[in-house]
Parts: sequence; C-alpha cells; structure tokens
Amino acid sequence: MTDKTSSDSLFHLMTTKSNLKQQVYANTIDAMGLIKSRMLEMERKYEKFIKKNKDLHYPTPLEWNGLGDFEIELKFGGDVLLFLMHTNVFEFSRNHEVMRTDYIRDDRDRSYCGVINIYNFLSDSFKYNRVNDIGYLIGRVFINKENHYFVEGKRELGFLYNNFGKHLFDKQAVDSLLETAITYTINFDLLTPDYDLVKEVSVYEMKNTMDTISLKTAKRLGFKFQADTNNGMETAN
Repeated sequence: MTDKTSSDSLFHLMTTKSNLKQQVYANTIDAMGLIKSRMLEMERKYEKFIKKNKDLHYPTPLEWNGLGDFEIELKFGGDVLLFLMHTNVFEFSRNHEVMRTDYIRDDRDRSYCGVINIYNFLSDSFKYNRVNDIGYLIGRVFINKENHYFVEGKRELGFLYNNFGKHLFDKQAVDSLLETAITYTINFDLLTPDYDLVKEVSVYEMKNTMDTISLKTAKRLGFKFQADTNNGMETAN
C-alpha cells in the first residue's frame, strides 16, 4: 500500500465520520428548535383556554423559556420540565437492544444519535434556591442522521425499539412527546418522605433561611436517576 493510498483511506474515514456526526448534530439542533416552536403554540392554545374558562379560581400557569441552543424550560403548576440537549453524538453499545433491530443492521451509521434529556424538577426548587433538591430523568430522545427517533423513558414515554426507523421527529411527534411528558409529570405526585429520613436536622441547616435550607425535597426521596451516565451508550464525539 502506497503512502498516498494510506492517506486517502485515512482522510476518507475522517471526513465520512465527521460528516455523519455533523448531520446528526444538525438534526438534533433542529429538533430543539421544533420543540421550542411547539411549546409556543401550546402556550397560545392554553391562553385561549384560560380566557374561555374564566370561572377557574386558580388557573395554572404554563410558560416556556429558551435558555440557549441546548436548554429549554417548561413550567406548569408546581413543576418544571427541562429539555437538555447533549452537545456530543453517541453510538449505542453492542449489547443495547436497538442494535439487534433490522433498521440498524442494514446501516450501522443509523445507530449514531443525538440525545435530548428530559428532567422533571419542582418549581419551588428553583424559586427558593433549594440546591439539594432532586430532579428526575423521565425520558431521553434519540435522533439519528435520518431524523428518525425513539424515546427511552418512564411508562408512557418509552417507545419500542422496533419503531426506531418508522418515526420522524416532526410536529406531530413533538406534540405527542410534550403531551405525554406533561401528563406523566402531573401524575408523578410529591409524596411525604419517610419519617426516619427527615427526623434529624443540624443546627447549621436550621440557621439557614428557608430558601436555602439543605433538607432535600423530591417526588421520591431515596430513588433518583443518575444524570449523564452512558447507560449502554458510547460517546462518539
């Protein structure tokens, strides 16, 4: 093999892999933009609903805020949903179920995905700066080079891996995702923590004001998702 042939092979690999990742990244950025636009549409529809139902004594606020290209915040009632896009592109590990689908077997490059994590926090955690409060990862959206997607998540949020190659991340998909995520969050109630978990408190904690007190509040104390773990994924950036 000549030096030229060797170099061409290397350069072809570099450019091909880079172009793949850039395409996946661009699709994921576009997905975040689409989520923002559908949140805006949902906010408009909700405002009309409130105006029509003036007899509501305690109308629940619904508002979204784009915090840059990689983060979107959606507030409703006492909850916050954070949509966080990871800036890297990932590939699934060989043992992941999605790798056994015909869709991936036909084209391995389809397994490279951008990731949007969806976290649920209590609104008061941010309002009162309760930095020890816990949020939960309720779903992860995976988007590939063909703009096909699937969701790993809790209960209704999770899709079957076999549907990966059948769904495009379009307006209908985003609307369904938002409705499902909000419904799940509303039904994911705040439970009273076990007495033994909160029966002791230090003098330091009690001397702090209530908005900075370090006692943890979460919907399920003692049970949380670990943020930013690979969980069967390998980084590809």
